[in-house]
Amino acid sequence: MEYDTEKVDEAILALLFLTSSTDRFGTRAWKAFDWKSMDRLFQKGYISDPHEKGPTFTFSETGAELSRRLFEKYFGKTGDSL
Repeated sequence: MEYDTEKVDEAILALLFLTSSTDRFGTRAWKAFDWKSMDRLFQKGYISDPHEKGPTFTFSETGAELSRRLFEKYFGKTGDSL
């Protein structure tokens, strides 16, 4: 099946927000998605090399902000909650 890799990358970047945390070293998240997608996000400059040792990667400042905004765009609630 062919699919739109841009849409997949955007959705993954949004979902990475769920496992992200920020400390004095930057914003990090768990490596838990398709390697091809993770490689594309690395090539776009949003995350550090996902093939480095360790279970997490570091977001670039741009990647961390875009991750948060995409998460809000796709999964944020609008209006009153039940």
